[in-house]
Amino acid sequence: MTAPTSVEEYLAALPAAAQAVLLEVRAAVLRGMPGATETIRYGMPAAMLGDRYGLHFAAWKSHAALYPVPVFDGDLEAEVAPLRSGKDAVHLRYARPVPADLVERIAAAVAARRVP
Repeated sequence: MTAPTSVEEYLAALPAAAQAVLLEVRAAVLRGMPGATETIRYGMPAAMLGDRYGLHFAAWKSHAALYPVPVFDGDLEAEVAPLRSGKDAVHLRYARPVPADLVERIAAAVAARRVP
């Protein structure tokens, strides 16, 4: 299998259930990062803020993931913490509804940190 060259190609290669979840994740990331562009970095979709990356999102066997997600302050971190896996990854299990509002707020918080 060759590496995808576009986000659409990446999504099209996913199983239906993973594709549906990642489409929701993608939409929430882009709502949280208005004006972001998309590309493939490290073999996965990434939302770019100018020439800087914002968030990567990917599909795995049992979950979708966001990378890198910094540690936030206060209430946002309290919501994100149970979804963390490792230092800077957030895992969204396919068996659970996508917390689209939370993904959007994560993306907005990451975008706020990436502003020069």
